Amino acid sequence: MHIEPGVVEGAKLAISYASAAGVIGYAAKLSLDTIKQEGLSALVARSAITTVLVFSFFQIFPHAPVGVSEVHLILGATLYLMFGAGPAAIGLAMGLLAQGVFFAQADLPQYGMNVTTLLAPLFAAALVARRVIPKDTAYKDVSYAQAFKLSAAFQGGVVAWVAFWAVYGQGFGFENLSQIATFAAAYAAVIVIEPALDVAILAGVKAAGRLKGSPVFHPRLHLAAA
Repeated sequence: MHIEPGVVEGAKLAISYASAAGVIGYAAKLSLDTIKQEGLSALVARSAITTVLVFSFFQIFPHAPVGVSEVHLILGATLYLMFGAGPAAIGLAMGLLAQGVFFAQADLPQYGMNVTTLLAPLFAAALVARRVIPKDTAYKDVSYAQAFKLSAAFQGGVVAWVAFWAVYGQGFGFENLSQIATFAAAYAAVIVIEPALDVAILAGVKAAGRLKGSPVFHPRLHLAAA
């Protein structure tokens, strides 16, 4: 979902800085909530894990340029379910930044757009989770249907934001819209695959009962909401 260099340029980049400030500010608020509820050590541990995972998703997992952006398997819904919104947001922001600093410096001017494209859908997925997962259901017990709704919210949000940036930068020309459609079609496969991976990963967590209560995971992973 990296916006390709040149899609948005010049003064138009200003809106990406504003949007990045907004999502990072909200991520900070969620992180403070985690500290208040579970302590600083829990936030630090989970954020470190999610940062390493996100860096791996971007740099090590297979990815390919398609249309106006790149297709990645980001597993945003999985990160949310396992680690919580605050640590997941930090991991997405820092993993993306680390990948840019060390391996893709050409992407750094697009960081504001890219971090917005990741974090805004994460927050949408968190909202969907509150609506579709009953309070008496631990995250390890979510169904494929519930995981699919979270994945659709996250991955659909990624596609929507990529489309916004592409149209904002390049307009409604046929070639640009065709490139957006190609990217969206490629990402449709991710929306189908990710929920299956979510359920498989959560099944592994469920089988590893000794992880219950570990501060490196979100408490809701194993326990229903109070």
